[in-house]
Amino acid sequence: MADKPGLGARLNYAALSVLPQHALSGLMYRAARCRVRWFKNAFIRFIVSRFKVDLDEAAVADLDHYEHFNAFFTRELKPGVHVIDPDPMAIVSPADGRISQTGTIDGDRILQAKGHDYTTRALLGGDQEAAARYQDGQFCTVYLSPRDYHRVHMPLDGRLVAMDFVPGELFSVSDATAQLVPGLFARNERVVCHFEGEHGPFVMVLVGAIFVGSMQTVWHGEVRAPGKQVTRWTYDETDAPRLKKGEEMGRFNMGSTVVLLTPPGTRLDRTQAGQAVRLGQALGTADV
Repeated sequence: MADKPGLGARLNYAALSVLPQHALSGLMYRAARCRVRWFKNAFIRFIVSRFKVDLDEAAVADLDHYEHFNAFFTRELKPGVHVIDPDPMAIVSPADGRISQTGTIDGDRILQAKGHDYTTRALLGGDQEAAARYQDGQFCTVYLSPRDYHRVHMPLDGRLVAMDFVPGELFSVSDATAQLVPGLFARNERVVCHFEGEHGPFVMVLVGAIFVGSMQTVWHGEVRAPGKQVTRWTYDETDAPRLKKGEEMGRFNMGSTVVLLTPPGTRLDRTQAGQAVRLGQALGTADV
């Protein structure tokens, strides 16, 4: 069980409630792409030391190789670091991280933390038709810390149907903040990716957070849109990206959270809240 939020977490929440979140994230976006050698190397070394990043897994461990901090943060790993569960029915973790919450969607309500939940409709930017497909389905929320690999991969084979950019706030997505901010994952800025797979639909939601400079997908690049309304891109049979289980689908430029939704008839019951997971590890099964 996550520790109760302490004074520091409460002060952080209070500060982020009044500070210009997007302006601060804009500053971090620029700092993370600074090519001044001494600055970017100092930034990288600080994160490696502070969060005990395992450089042995990196395809390139030489810090001078990376043109800026973000290139290091979204670094490629060595072949063989991740093993994708070979069971064709397995739904696998889309990222390295830790399970924040997982289980059954209660009607249309998803557990965020003790005392907090939010609706599938709110998470999906108000799309009631899409939300109805996951009524009493399954969900899994994976939190990526600064030490984790920050590329996101496919939990199943799938064809992209639509992608939504949902503007919002940029609170931290730590356990402490999840216990403090009602509807956190349905309030923060996010990219919602709707897929169709052999066993039905599934959704991957990339949730932004404070200092997450941007989110991007392999088919679109950085996902941004002006204004305060949801922006949708749709893909037909001729132009829809088709991705295999375990294949990269996107990345966070700085860390955050992935929420996976699957429909009734699937199970995400092989992990529990608080458990560390690796990309490719089985979370459950697609066909029961």
